[in-house]
Amino acid sequence: MRRNDVLLLLILVIVAILAFNKFYRDDATREEVLDILESPRSGYDLNEIEKENDKAARDKRVQNFNIQRQNSITAAVQKVQPAVVSVNVIKTEIVRRYINPFENPFFGFFDNVPYKREVQGIGSGVIISKDGYIVTNAHVVEGATKLTIMLTDDRQFDGQIIGFDSIHDIAILKIAGSDLPTASLGSSNELIIGEWAIAVGNPYGLLIKDSHPSVSVGVISAIDRNFAENKEGKVYRRMIQTDAAINPGNSGGPLVNIFGEVIGINTFIFSESGGSIGIGFSIPIDRVVKISREIIEHGKVRDIWFGFKVQDINPILASYLKLESTNGVIVNSVEQNGPADKAGLKKGDIIIEINDIFIRNTDDAELAVTDIAVGDQINLKIMRDKEEMLVSIDAIEYK
Repeated sequence: MRRNDVLLLLILVIVAILAFNKFYRDDATREEVLDILESPRSGYDLNEIEKENDKAARDKRVQNFNIQRQNSITAAVQKVQPAVVSVNVIKTEIVRRYINPFENPFFGFFDNVPYKREVQGIGSGVIISKDGYIVTNAHVVEGATKLTIMLTDDRQFDGQIIGFDSIHDIAILKIAGSDLPTASLGSSNELIIGEWAIAVGNPYGLLIKDSHPSVSVGVISAIDRNFAENKEGKVYRRMIQTDAAINPGNSGGPLVNIFGEVIGINTFIFSESGGSIGIGFSIPIDRVVKISREIIEHGKVRDIWFGFKVQDINPILASYLKLESTNGVIVNSVEQNGPADKAGLKKGDIIIEINDIFIRNTDDAELAVTDIAVGDQINLKIMRDKEEMLVSIDAIEYK
């Protein structure tokens, strides 16, 4: 064996002896051994923090650990949750009592007599102004005889219904309080499919004595979802779809973006079981703002008078008018001295765009004016004698 090999072997033996003593000396602690085995280490865990002997160092590590847990979602929740309220409702329902005719001493005379009973309901809402205005769904409070509003700081108030738009399912409530938290309202016009969405609700404040809201996280799954009028007469158009769970009682609560801004009001879900399966729908906040302003200022949503009517263009009509396609709607009547008449619209004009939205049929035309309010203007692109023209009509109140 060469001399160099002997020296190398001797060095390896010395290193092994030193390492053995380091691990197995009598005064070595379990923590020191673990530190050697796990080094180098990254991050922090709760077990390490609990074992830290030095209080100052432990507090520092706890602080760093908590910082790592904070993110954009938790920041958004902290921003909006003080303004999310629990809406507790008592409704009076009229029901009819059925009695077995063989057990009825009056031989069925009183079998179908109606009577009243009180029913409790729950929902959520969000405070939108310092003077106590709250947005929720109309279906949460319709028929209510008493409202109790509970805030996240455990304060309770009697709620007043200012008004509601039953068709679009929006209601405005009011409470009398001071130092009220309010939510920041964003915009639903530029939502991105796939961006984060946070559904917040607070339905169980009085039931479980816990005033803190519940939170679920998902994404914007789709926009501009349209539905036929339901059996209650409500019309849901251009809705926001999200897979953030909208659980029972969360109706009326806000759908929030990553900045903690309200972008929608949670309204209903698709589900066979009644629980969330990741298909929920919210009313866009831009529509909510318009409806809220109408209700607060006028006590209702004022009906709009356009002063014209349209119909679809079928193949026969398109052939008769020598049109290249059936796209668009044709004006079939214009009221004399009405808004459309004053704007220059004429019977026989073909509307191909409304506010830059391409129109294929009357359904498209109805959707295009869904969010128009009194005082707005609708801009029509029309075809008249095979020439394109622009017509602007002021939306005025129907009286």
